[in-house]
Amino acid sequence: MRRLSRPPSPPTRPPPPSTYAVTSSGGPVYSVTFTGVVGTGNAGIYDVAVEGVPSTLRIRVQTGPAINGTDLRDATGDIAFGQFKNQIDYQNAAAALNDQVKSTVLASVDTAALTGKTVTVTGAFTLVNPTAWLVTPVSLEVR
Repeated sequence: MRRLSRPPSPPTRPPPPSTYAVTSSGGPVYSVTFTGVVGTGNAGIYDVAVEGVPSTLRIRVQTGPAINGTDLRDATGDIAFGQFKNQIDYQNAAAALNDQVKSTVLASVDTAALTGKTVTVTGAFTLVNPTAWLVTPVSLEVR
């Protein structure tokens, strides 16, 4: 059974919409869903302003072309290093999931027109910095 925990947070921050951590070697990995307005982007990473979240918490979403990290592989807690021959194969599993997101979730997103749009994002992030989340999406709805 995996251990679930909440991310550390400043006392004034309301709880995020949906968060439960899975332990990974890189830190706790949280699955989240949020709706917000897309701000400026740089190299395919966009700030998202989420109502009710303090300005001291920076939420960003990866849109490609590069999708980095192992968040999606680690988010379920069901994929373990011991299932693979070596570290390269373990990393390749994360890269394959990221490639799947690029081709199925993000391929139709017009990132050039994303700023100012309202988005609903479901994804995962590894808590490296409690005041800055970089979310890898598994669903990205643009309105």
